[in-house]
Amino acid sequence: MRVVIADDQALVRGGFRLILREAGIDVVAEAADGAEAVAAVAEYRPDVALMDIRMPEVDGIEATRRILADGSGGPGGVRIIILTTFDLDEYVYEALAAGASGFLLKDVSPEQLVASVQLVRAGDALLAPSITRRLVHRYAARPGTAPTAGGGAVAGGRDLSALTPRELEVLGLVARGLSNAEIAAWLTLSEATVKTHVARLLAKLELRDRVQAVVLAYETGIVQPDARASGPSAP
Repeated sequence: MRVVIADDQALVRGGFRLILREAGIDVVAEAADGAEAVAAVAEYRPDVALMDIRMPEVDGIEATRRILADGSGGPGGVRIIILTTFDLDEYVYEALAAGASGFLLKDVSPEQLVASVQLVRAGDALLAPSITRRLVHRYAARPGTAPTAGGGAVAGGRDLSALTPRELEVLGLVARGLSNAEIAAWLTLSEATVKTHVARLLAKLELRDRVQAVVLAYETGIVQPDARASGPSAP
């Protein structure tokens, strides 16, 4: 696995580099600002980029947009994890909307950092329940469209009527931050079946990963205002 670290603090970059290399993960480049991060990703084509938000000149959100604008975040492309000390709603949503595949605070343990990089590289989304909950709250004030599988609701140019009722149900559970294993337990399905449903709904909606599915679900109102990210018992 190849990783680029972007942070304006040399000590932070050094700490992350040591943690990742100890786990056998190759840090191929470091960047001190967003512009350097964009250039490093273009040159080294890493699997994952750890991106700080607050950096001089070009911040991490804009750098993420630039990196993914050319299709670098497609299948097999770079995945971006936003790392920050600022646990603020606008950063969470802006990072995910920009195309980031995960969002972590810098107080994560070394084990959590390594696991997060591995998880995102495997194509999964890194969305902690607390982050998902804040996204739900952010959209609580918006009138939901509550689309159904046959209703033909469209959001962002994506036709949700292409989804089967089961795929729409899985999308709603993904949006609450549930893992495939948790969805399987809730729907009494195998994990393999859930994985197939997730893959199909992503393909039908032309979404890159679960993070984009989560954002779309909130924007369309699939997740209702009283939903909580702690589990499917609350819908």
